Amino acid sequence: QVQLVESGGGLVQAGGSLRLSCAASGRTFSSYAMGWFRQAPGKERAFVAAISRGGGSTDYADSVKGRFTISRDNAKNTVYLQMNSLKPEDTAVYYCAASTGNGWVDVLRLNYNYWGQGTQVTVSS
Repeated sequence: QVQLVESGGGLVQAGGSLRLSCAASGRTFSSYAMGWFRQAPGKERAFVAAISRGGGSTDYADSVKGRFTISRDNAKNTVYLQMNSLKPEDTAVYYCAASTGNGWVDVLRLNYNYWGQGTQVTVSS
């Protein structure tokens, strides 16, 4: 069982930055691929970014490429999402997730087994 707890959300003006953190329980964090997803009101939960278990590979949704950076610290059992140049359309609840598959980067929501409770990000114009 893996427990994930996100933090770092909040209200920010357009053009600003936030860094989300996701702390994981358990001893096998370094074996999991990790991802960030987001869900805006009335929309489905969508892929944002993913990172392989070792941190050497990443992938991003086109809408956030060049603005968001995913990283992880396996010694701290934590994954991060640095969000720069935020736009109002980035407003959503952001969720981190763990995939207990092969540890490679994964963009498919259905391949993630564990989810955090989410943290709200609101970008004002």
